[in-house]
Amino acid sequence: MFDFAIDSKLRGCDVVKVKIGDLISGGRVRTRAIVIQQKTGRPVQFELLEPARGSILAWLERRGGTLDDFVFPSRTDHANHISTRQYARLVDEWVTGIGLRREDFGTHSLRRTKASIIYKQTGNLRAVQILLGHTKIESTVRYLGVDVEDALALAEGTEV
Repeated sequence: MFDFAIDSKLRGCDVVKVKIGDLISGGRVRTRAIVIQQKTGRPVQFELLEPARGSILAWLERRGGTLDDFVFPSRTDHANHISTRQYARLVDEWVTGIGLRREDFGTHSLRRTKASIIYKQTGNLRAVQILLGHTKIESTVRYLGVDVEDALALAEGTEV
């Protein structure tokens, strides 16, 4: 779930609602998938790198299920998905398990992680906007906390 959340860059409410059929095709985990975001109602495409595909495949082999089942089922009602609250509890456990303060990290930190790395490596706000499914570039700027210093550092590193 951790690998999937980082690669997908989805909000927690979307992570918990992903169905097996969204990720599996022909018995294999897709390298790219598309889901409709709950917040915007718009589709967003994301990549699944090998570590995430391996984790998902191992989980689904253990979990079983059909293409219409949720990838992450509820413990009490297997026909439903885990709650966003349970997902948040799992993230809290992961964070404290590696020695970080849970007050500093949450489910949204997983969404932001890869997007921030992509921005820092490329400076490409438009690419990050597309990956996050933001409709306005201003939302992406606020989301990443881009400031004048970031813009100047990018400009200083670009020779014409």
